[in-house]
Amino acid sequence: MIDAIKKLFGIGPKVDLADLVKKGAIILDVRSKGEYAGGHIKGSVNISVETLNSNLNKLKDKNQPIITCCASGMRSASAKSILRSNGFTQVHNGGGWSSLQHKIR
Repeated sequence: MIDAIKKLFGIGPKVDLADLVKKGAIILDVRSKGEYAGGHIKGSVNISVETLNSNLNKLKDKNQPIITCCASGMRSASAKSILRSNGFTQVHNGGGWSSLQHKIR
């Protein structure tokens, strides 16, 4: 049970998110358009978690690293799960966008 929870929330071996971004990772912000408009990481892609399944075609390379983020980490964990179940291989939960922004500087 604990391992399943850790996997869901992306808890595990540390991944250098800043390095992934430098190497071309997509930052996928899964908040609503209104939340995104209120502040976001420059260069991030906004697809709300509610519409992610119908917008998977906007993420063309299933092997490109993707870092999901939202307000707190809950929706980004759901987005990670959706992406993984659709064949995306390198998906990382970045948690809240504000704290992620500090991690990737």
